[in-house]
Amino acid sequence: MREKVLERFLNYVSIDTESDPNSECCPSTQKQFDLANVLKKELEELGLVDISLDEKCYLMAKLPANVEGISPIGFISHMDTSPDITGKNVRPRIIENYDGKDIVLNEEKGIVTTVEDYPEIQEFKGQTIIVTDGNTLLGADDKAGIAEILTGIEYLVKHPEIKHGDIMVGFTPDEEIGRGADFFDVEKFGAKYAYTFDGGEMGELEYENFNAAAATIKIQGRNVHPGFAKDKMINSMYIASEIMSAFPVCERPETTEGYEGFYHLNTMEGNVEETVMNYIIRDHNMDIFNKRKEFFEKTIEVISKKYNGRVSVEIVDSYYNMREIVEKNMFVVDIAVDSMKDIGVEPKVIPIRGGTDGARLSFMGLPCPNLFAGGINFHGRNELVSVEALEAGAKLLVRIAEKYAELKL
Repeated sequence: MREKVLERFLNYVSIDTESDPNSECCPSTQKQFDLANVLKKELEELGLVDISLDEKCYLMAKLPANVEGISPIGFISHMDTSPDITGKNVRPRIIENYDGKDIVLNEEKGIVTTVEDYPEIQEFKGQTIIVTDGNTLLGADDKAGIAEILTGIEYLVKHPEIKHGDIMVGFTPDEEIGRGADFFDVEKFGAKYAYTFDGGEMGELEYENFNAAAATIKIQGRNVHPGFAKDKMINSMYIASEIMSAFPVCERPETTEGYEGFYHLNTMEGNVEETVMNYIIRDHNMDIFNKRKEFFEKTIEVISKKYNGRVSVEIVDSYYNMREIVEKNMFVVDIAVDSMKDIGVEPKVIPIRGGTDGARLSFMGLPCPNLFAGGINFHGRNELVSVEALEAGAKLLVRIAEKYAELKL
């Protein structure tokens, strides 16, 4: 499995699949089809059935059961990479027996993954890791998950003695811009339970995530010649700075962890005349989440009143905490925990400080906890993944499928 999963991963990250939040199309970028078509061909070569790649770039397939009476289960990953940094011309570098020290990604540009900034990299000491050249992200989120799923499926195909029910495979577009489940046909997919391979370090297992909302603030200023601006000019960017100061510093992503929620200024564009601010609001607890949204609206209302109605806000919910759904089917989590132990991986059950396709799919009738993909520092040039984690992910899929058959679920 090790050679196969590594080969797949390196192939997938060479394909640029960056999604675009400013596009209204689905997929948001046509280049996501470049990877989808590669995966479709692999699925065909592996002999899977009911393979479909629709016009919106959702790819699905089925590995038929070799034993009767088992619930159909699914494994899902997303094909796009984050638009936070380019995923074009990714040049991965393999470091064997990593020494746990600073990693020089690009000596010429002085780009280094330091232990001081990223102490978690020391946990990969002794492993074979894959890093970037400092110019792009790596794409382990979520091409690691895709490689693990395909490699696990290939193993099951080549080892028919391993009993399993129907196994559904799904690859989605646009997860990184919050649209991965927009057109996911749960009924067509056909699984009763599913798992996303979209988590972090080896052993991570998540079945609870943030409740999430997006807030768009529009500020209308008034621009006049600065030489004649006395008592006339209203600088929308100064109002924006006042809004930023209204939310607690201790409730930002960079100052919170675990179950702590936050307000995050994601983007801001403007000039004297007009500024638009895009915030995201997050909290695991639904009551606190609703209070956060209420506080946000009231804060903007107060500031807008101060400036005679020049500030408006629109808040739209994005997704909710899948714990509400998964807890009703906790055996799906228990099976994943036991399967990790069976393959020698220590489970780390933690809350997701974000969301996955599985969060929305759970509320669409498909309970879907999240499994590790094996990387860290996603969405940036310091991203890395270990080959040991890639191999473990493929083995985990096989063991979960086998476990459902053993338990006759």
